[in-house]
Amino acid sequence: MPGLLKRSTTPLLAIVVVFMTLSLVFYPKEGFEAGVSGMKVFWEVIIPSLLPFFILSELLLGAGVVHALGVLLEPLMRPLFSVPGVGAFALSMGLAAGYPMDAVITAKFRESKLCTRVEGERLLAFTNTADPMFMFGGVAVGMFRNPAIGSLLAAAHYIAAFLVGICFKLYGLGKDKEAAVGQRATGNLFARAYREMIRAREEDGRPFGKLLGDAVNDSIKTLLMIGGFIIFFSVVIKVLTLAAVIPLLALPIVGLFNLFGIDLSLVNPFLSGIFEIDIGSAQAAVTHAPLIQQLLIVSFIIAWSGLSVHAQVASVLTGTDIRFTPYVVARLLHGVLAAVFTVLLFNWGVGQSDASVWAPLPSTISTAVAEPSTAARWLASLSALKNWFLLIGGLTLFSVAVYLVRNVRIVFFRTRMNEK
Repeated sequence: MPGLLKRSTTPLLAIVVVFMTLSLVFYPKEGFEAGVSGMKVFWEVIIPSLLPFFILSELLLGAGVVHALGVLLEPLMRPLFSVPGVGAFALSMGLAAGYPMDAVITAKFRESKLCTRVEGERLLAFTNTADPMFMFGGVAVGMFRNPAIGSLLAAAHYIAAFLVGICFKLYGLGKDKEAAVGQRATGNLFARAYREMIRAREEDGRPFGKLLGDAVNDSIKTLLMIGGFIIFFSVVIKVLTLAAVIPLLALPIVGLFNLFGIDLSLVNPFLSGIFEIDIGSAQAAVTHAPLIQQLLIVSFIIAWSGLSVHAQVASVLTGTDIRFTPYVVARLLHGVLAAVFTVLLFNWGVGQSDASVWAPLPSTISTAVAEPSTAARWLASLSALKNWFLLIGGLTLFSVAVYLVRNVRIVFFRTRMNEK
């Protein structure tokens, strides 16, 4: 069956690739300009935003810190999402740095056998989130010129992600027979965390200089892969638009938007957002549709995250056995839930405190609206690192508190039973 499917899809793939190549031949100037635009985004946004987190995650893994955190956070992550405690590390990194940081870390967890395949798929389902800086700075301030909108989009985005994690708690239930390293161990929580850190560090064995060099080298390789996808999809969207493919794909979307009463000026931004998040969000912000409808579409786009990010995630997962289909289903569910919560929160007054200052941008807006300077990006990245430390520290304290309360209850229950 897989062989038959592969043979049937090969001609279609060949036709698509040939068409895209011919489109680029017919529109070389526009394709070049789109590539330059994608390169600018990669150099000014992606590298400053993600490089520190990539290097930091490699160092924390090699030093055994992530393994210790996994033990400490097990009492919190296991009951909530049916994932190991290290899942909180992927969650916090995703919150601080945005996609595809979570996919990179989840793949490393799977390679290190810190999670099973099913647990990795559950983890990837709800940790794929946009970073706050993008929603507050890029979208709310840069695109909509309304800082209050950032609170609305972020609240809807993260509430929806949490619910996706709860939904995927039941995914693969009873079918996951594999055991991850150190999973469900017993004994003192702090002693186990310390032993796990020492064990992981001894297994790694690399001196700090080698560990740091490998961290930088691997991080640069991953970033170059991400940059290639960004540039490629920037060109693809441009040439497909010029070749009238995007308008053709818009025909069924028009019927869907008519059904729900959504302004048709949001059709093209929606389709662009299906491919690339920044382009679709920027285009939606300059339409003359009602604000609530603009935000609904943008919220869906941010949660869906775009085929460009999906391709990056698929590439990262290539060396693992984690399946891609659950990730796509989770993105669709996340998009729908985020859109629903955007409408609910908007109707409850969230994000409307500064509505009087909102003013749409000119229709000639580019995808790089009000982009901060590279220096500002580096400073923002350092600020995100600080927020990450606060977040992971808070999660660890809460998890330890859960562990202590649970053990006190167990001791109290046993004492009462002995008295009887």
